[in-house]
Amino acid sequence: MLGVYTLFLLWGLATPCLGLLETVGTLARIDKDELGKAIQNSLVGGPILQNVLGTVTSVNQGLLGAGGLLGGGGLLSYGGIFSLVEELSGLKIEELTLPKVSIKLLPGFGVQLSLHTKVSLHGSGPLVGLLQLAAEVNVSSKVALGVSPRGTPILVLKRCNTLLGRINLMSGLLPTPIFGLVEQTLCKVLPGLLCPVVDSVLSVVNELLGATLSLVPLGPLGSVEFTLATLPLISNQYIELDVNPIVKSIAGDVIDFPKPRLPVKVPPKEDHTSQVTVPLYLFNTVFGLLQTNGALDLDITPEMVPRNIPLTTTDLAALAPEALGKLPPGQHLLLSLRVTKAPMVTLQSKKATVSIPAAIHVLSSSVPQGSPVALFQMNGVMTLNAQLAPSTTKLHISLSLERLSVQLASSFPQPFDASHLEEWLSDVIRAAYVQRLNEHLEVGIPLPKILNVNFANSAISIIENAVVLTVAP
Repeated sequence: MLGVYTLFLLWGLATPCLGLLETVGTLARIDKDELGKAIQNSLVGGPILQNVLGTVTSVNQGLLGAGGLLGGGGLLSYGGIFSLVEELSGLKIEELTLPKVSIKLLPGFGVQLSLHTKVSLHGSGPLVGLLQLAAEVNVSSKVALGVSPRGTPILVLKRCNTLLGRINLMSGLLPTPIFGLVEQTLCKVLPGLLCPVVDSVLSVVNELLGATLSLVPLGPLGSVEFTLATLPLISNQYIELDVNPIVKSIAGDVIDFPKPRLPVKVPPKEDHTSQVTVPLYLFNTVFGLLQTNGALDLDITPEMVPRNIPLTTTDLAALAPEALGKLPPGQHLLLSLRVTKAPMVTLQSKKATVSIPAAIHVLSSSVPQGSPVALFQMNGVMTLNAQLAPSTTKLHISLSLERLSVQLASSFPQPFDASHLEEWLSDVIRAAYVQRLNEHLEVGIPLPKILNVNFANSAISIIENAVVLTVAP
């Protein structure tokens, strides 16, 4: 026999719009199935249901005990069939079937949650082993959604009412008048036993909602903390959270990189899927942190490239003899690459690219004095393709060089066409620089952790100025 718990979660008075234009924040659309899964998981294998099992009424206590309606001095305590009351003392809940969770979202109001369960009760008096009851229970609760001092969504139980459904006598003998009194007893006692189930469930879900604001480390770069930018919104199928990422240094100081107000047209969400939209700002922030910390700068020596990629004055002379001056062939070269401005990430047309402007200093490292000799400087732009791969908490980036364009710095006394060096430099950068850059990018782009939604197997869609991750249950 199934019972029903009905729960109203007051999420907000507004509903999200399809095609909503967002700017900087990370937009998360959590399907109602994920909320139901979180509630179901809170009931599985934990102590919530176990805490309900046990005594409903005990001897000399409660409505049926001494001092109650049927006890010594009670209105109905004398004679007749009511002398059976002591045989009914000690009712216990022996079994509470794992509830089946169903969710219905109410746009502009909240969430209706139903927990279907079966309650089995046994007697503990002389009729032990003979008296067995099965009860149907409906628990209706109202829960308000607020924002905690930490800025996380929080659910607070405001009101809980219990309606006792049909009671079946599965075994034993119970006169009709006593049966009615048992029903009254359960009506009095069950709210105190089953309403805490709702409260305990909310506590578990609140912990998951609180994890939304957990710090996501960025390795040596710092961390990202997510906060709610607006109140949660609700539609027929999902809950929408506009989450604002706050970037912090290792010391905990807030790093305020410029936030370009680039619009993002969020695509519609399909039923039974959850989405998180990662804005362009977070990509630029990670690369900005790498550039600020000097992680994008690199000195490339012959030991860092394969033998099939030459890095000597002999090979340079074959491409641009004007660049050698009076240096003899066969000397080792050193490339000093220094990023001059913050990289620029572009997200559009199903493609992610990164442009890195850099000054490339070419030096000869094999001279009698042992000190490198500067040969010339080039200003270049590296354009790299970004491959994106999600994990549970991050969006990982792997770069590959698409093209390199360079031009000779104006200070060189003997001008030459630096484009002749682009293919050679590209090979060097692919072998040494891109590999080192991908090592630094292992920190990834952090994702908000909401209700333990796992985006590891999500589908990735690159849209204008954002990346959308979609996960199906």
